[in-house]
Amino acid sequence: MLSNRKMYSILNRHQKKTGFKPLPVVIIGNGPSGICLSYLLSGYTPYFKRESLHPHPILQKKLEEAPHVSILDQDLEYLSEGLEGRSHSPVSLLFDTLLRPDTDFGGTAESVLTWWHETDRAIPHLVLGRNPPGGAWHSIEGSMVTLSRGEWMGLPDLQFKDWLRQKKRGLRNNRATAEDIAQYYQHYVMKKGLQKNFRSGTVVTSVRKVSAESISNHVQEDLQKSDSLWNFTEEGMEVFQVDGFVKTVQGDKEPFSIYAENVVLATGTYDSPTWLGVKGENLSYVHHQLSALEEAVKNNSIGITSDPVLIVGAGLTAADAILFAHHCNIPVIHVFRRRVSDPGLIFNQLPKMMYPEYHKVHQMMKEQSAAYAGPYECYVSLPEHHVLSFGKDKKCIFQDKNGYQKAYKVSMALVLTGSNPNLSFLPNNGIDLAMDSDQPVNPKRNPIDVDPFTYECTQEKGLYALGPLAGDNFVRFVQGGALAAASSLLKKANKNPP
Repeated sequence: MLSNRKMYSILNRHQKKTGFKPLPVVIIGNGPSGICLSYLLSGYTPYFKRESLHPHPILQKKLEEAPHVSILDQDLEYLSEGLEGRSHSPVSLLFDTLLRPDTDFGGTAESVLTWWHETDRAIPHLVLGRNPPGGAWHSIEGSMVTLSRGEWMGLPDLQFKDWLRQKKRGLRNNRATAEDIAQYYQHYVMKKGLQKNFRSGTVVTSVRKVSAESISNHVQEDLQKSDSLWNFTEEGMEVFQVDGFVKTVQGDKEPFSIYAENVVLATGTYDSPTWLGVKGENLSYVHHQLSALEEAVKNNSIGITSDPVLIVGAGLTAADAILFAHHCNIPVIHVFRRRVSDPGLIFNQLPKMMYPEYHKVHQMMKEQSAAYAGPYECYVSLPEHHVLSFGKDKKCIFQDKNGYQKAYKVSMALVLTGSNPNLSFLPNNGIDLAMDSDQPVNPKRNPIDVDPFTYECTQEKGLYALGPLAGDNFVRFVQGGALAAASSLLKKANKNPP
């Protein structure tokens, strides 16, 4: 990967060399969505493999109608019609079933796609990200095992299990560690020759539409002197200005400013953990990320003899924290708002055979409530409770559904109740783009409103949203958003064969 200093100079050299001519596409976020879109915009083009047979007969018939036409150039709405599965997005279901035809039924049928590298169809683009390629996967504790099966973490035309086999490793219970996945995504970018489009260590601080009139005079002069194709005589011409900084090795922040005809938001939701909004939540012993517990164990600041660790939440991150603490023999108090039998609880939706460790946490939640002693030492479950306050003396007050209060002394508290995307670089934090424009963007309850077949924001043309921002929360399904966006961007750039 390039050094940050080089990245900074490349970002600015791009602008100088082109006389501030805008890039066709800037992608913000370099996780699986951003990587997959970069692959598709780099000229890698999917076609139906003629000799293959898809288990879905109607889809097979449609695919046979135009095998010589790339999937990117076909009518995605027509192809995806009638497909069913674990995603609400029709194009996500389409791309997933083309890549993994019968995976939901435990099958191992090969992809019905063949990939051609058609360099004349490539669209110039940049992918900006804080971490190395792989995005938030680099921020997750490396030994954590994924919820999704290993093969579902893979990207087009390089199977995850094949890469793992090359490392002489196997999948544990069909699932992979976060460290493996982060390495695989970095390897994918290198193997497919995409690294020239990636700029790590970049933080975007502002994305806004600008017109010719609003751009400073010296930039306009540069434009007039250059052979720019950016025609400012066209009335009402608008592009996106993307501002930010590159973090150098010395810790400096070098600013950059680039212009783009289209911007793709692929930042995920790992940035901004949800707060409860209760008194004392900003005290130093209250944390909002699992890494704080790992750090405390590493530093020996908590251990077997410590007061319990408070874990708030009933999702998979909370379960990971409980498993980690249990493994280290650290006592836990577990507080969550739902009933243990609530069908909306993630544990009630997971097959027991495939997720034995999460099933164990669910058993603990059921059998070890504070009301009666259960078989699990060092763990107390408080279902249907919520936190009222965190005290300076590390005493936490909880309240149950009947209004009764309890107080516990803890060593540290972890509030793990989900996270929200950080869209502070957008006007009004991106709220105007959401389905409900009175509420913040939330991947589960209030995603960005996008066209289901292009992933372009309905409220802002030229702006696209992928992955959790658009409501696609699993890696296997974020790739369909990339397919839809790439198809739309290729049409705009006239990179479509007739």
